[in-house]
Amino acid sequence: MKKTQHYVGLDVHKDTIMIAVADGGREGEVRLYGQVSSDLHAVERALRKVGADGGELHVAYEAGPTGYVLYRRLRQLGIDCVVVAPSRTPVDKGNRRKTDRRDAQMLARLHRAGELTAVHVPEAVDEAIRDLTRARADAVRDLTRARQRLKSFLLRHGYRYSGKANWSEAHRRYLRELELPAPSLKAVLEEYLLAVTQCEERVSRLEQLLGLQAPLWRLYPAVEALMTIRGFQLVAAAVLVAELGDVRRFAHPRELMAFLGLVPRRRAPESRRLGSITKAGNAHARWILIETVQHAWLPPKVSAQLSKRQEGQPAARRELSWKIQVRLHKRAGT
Repeated sequence: MKKTQHYVGLDVHKDTIMIAVADGGREGEVRLYGQVSSDLHAVERALRKVGADGGELHVAYEAGPTGYVLYRRLRQLGIDCVVVAPSRTPVDKGNRRKTDRRDAQMLARLHRAGELTAVHVPEAVDEAIRDLTRARADAVRDLTRARQRLKSFLLRHGYRYSGKANWSEAHRRYLRELELPAPSLKAVLEEYLLAVTQCEERVSRLEQLLGLQAPLWRLYPAVEALMTIRGFQLVAAAVLVAELGDVRRFAHPRELMAFLGLVPRRRAPESRRLGSITKAGNAHARWILIETVQHAWLPPKVSAQLSKRQEGQPAARRELSWKIQVRLHKRAGT
């Protein structure tokens, strides 16, 4: 006999999870199981009760701040589970009432109908490298804010650095030797300088850690291949590979561009008028691509650093790197 199919929708929160079940078949019942703790053992017990009749379980929940721990645990137990994209979940615009119960029932119903779009769940090791690169990006943003606060403080009190480059050794010497009219202002300056120094040290530590961990990563060959391209040093290459994962999961380059949010807007399928890019994809990968593509404005050349990164790489990769430089520079100039 064919097994009963149970489609389970989980509305996941930090402390609780609301569970709803849709039985197989279009006319199958959609029932609310109830709320359980977000503890993995509590979820396992609840799912065992749902599947106590020997039916097959198909679980779905939306991607969010709780990550993929629940997904990986259910897969370990042999339970079919998908993590779905909230932005791609169909919404009933006429229903303005949104509760945990309704959300769980909606997920169960849509999962049974096959209308949910699953997201790519990275391997645990890949996610660890991605967290490392994102922590480094957070540290860089904190450093930028700390420097801006210091410069704004000095500007409010009429101090402007007239040198050529900010945060050079000459600029730092200027900041250390600056005399302010009040002891309290000098104390504020020292606090801001300390914050900048701490942020710089944090960025340096994370980059050193990335340099140690990346060569041990299973996707490091892809990082090395990217580093043969101008503009991609270790950090940029690791960020892009960590965000994309295995690019072979994209059936066509258009799918990759959509994932990056680099496809133009279009109001209707039949319309030929295109707008700006959607920016609806992976923001971290899009940011690093925009940063690295700035090198296209420079005349093509193989610098000493790029030549060193290309050492030991196949000739085909070096030729492709040069071809990319020439093509991008030509397009940037038009």
